[in-house]
Amino acid sequence: MSRWTVERDADVIIVGAGPAGAATAILLAEQGLRIIVLDRARFPRPKLCGEYLSPEAGRILDRLGVLKAVDAAAAPLRGMRITAPDGTQIVGTYRAVGRWAPYRQHAIAVPRVALDAALADRLRLLPVDFREEVRVTDVLFEGRRVVGVEARLDGGRAVALRAPLVAGADGRASVVAERLRCRSAHPLQRMALTTYVAGVTDCREQGEVFVDPPDYAILNPLADGRVNVSVVVPLAHVASYADRLELFFHARVKQIPHLARRLTGAERVEPIRAMGPLAFRVAPPRHDGVLLVGDARGFYDPFTGEGVFAALRGAELAAEAATQAIRSGDVSARALRAYETARREAFRAKERVVQLLQLVIARRSLANRVAHALARRPALLDVLMGVIGDFVPPRALASALLRGA
Repeated sequence: MSRWTVERDADVIIVGAGPAGAATAILLAEQGLRIIVLDRARFPRPKLCGEYLSPEAGRILDRLGVLKAVDAAAAPLRGMRITAPDGTQIVGTYRAVGRWAPYRQHAIAVPRVALDAALADRLRLLPVDFREEVRVTDVLFEGRRVVGVEARLDGGRAVALRAPLVAGADGRASVVAERLRCRSAHPLQRMALTTYVAGVTDCREQGEVFVDPPDYAILNPLADGRVNVSVVVPLAHVASYADRLELFFHARVKQIPHLARRLTGAERVEPIRAMGPLAFRVAPPRHDGVLLVGDARGFYDPFTGEGVFAALRGAELAAEAATQAIRSGDVSARALRAYETARREAFRAKERVVQLLQLVIARRSLANRVAHALARRPALLDVLMGVIGDFVPPRALASALLRGA
């Protein structure tokens, strides 16, 4: 077992105060643990995001005590409208499927700045040492054990902070995951180009997805009348346009004709920003005294909008494992395997569904055939929406396919 042998500044140091890190900190603080949260930004801060939260994410936000604040800035999304390459449209809603019911019968679209602000405000009300504008630069080791982090304050002064357990929740470019050499490339190499537009007619209460291989696009209507527009393209196609994103974005929209028609008359109100590669792999840490949460633990693709829910649900699992580890005095990698096991049980089945959907949307003829089938089988579409909304287990989708729902 990896027992405490070092002076502690806290029970747990959490690197990153986005949804995964903030949620983990809130849950651990509520258990009476001493928590330090470090983030290089000052909140609220802008963050590139699709700004979609599934119906089941509402349950976790409620548990965290921030749902009311998030709802004040959010727009409800009753479902999704998906347009296939040939123009076939299917509309799915979030509603009860058999014995499975959503926490609320809608997802939400919420500006990421508002979501992060609500979580940060909740942190400030708790006995949490929340340090903003502190950049973690390295991980401290004693042999095979992580014992803390090295960070730089806003003025450049270096500090070392120690704790029995470090939780890396510092996102896609995680310093913790990189220092542990857990990251590796994923064969699905995509980039998201995101902006905001105003003036899209009749765009409210449902997200819109346009599939046109090799690309797809998502419209997410926000409460203030803006629409978050994300176009996801192969990373290799963007490489030669790195300094001409606006030109590339508009050319790509024109290549998705149903999207181009949908945006007729709309006005872009924000710059175009890029994020990628989207997918990457992260192996479980082999060191004692550390775990990874949220995007720091890996990310696949935004097609089903799983990012924020996965961060919040992962935080619940991480907080449970961390509480047990600290109270038992055993923060070994072996003891923390319970967290990785819980993650697999929580996410693996949906990851397989997402992988299948990626195969579908990568092939024009297959995407059309699947859209036609779902249009003929609304009960199957309901099940798929429940899986995407995180309240129906993926096994129900296999059952529905077998019985011809």
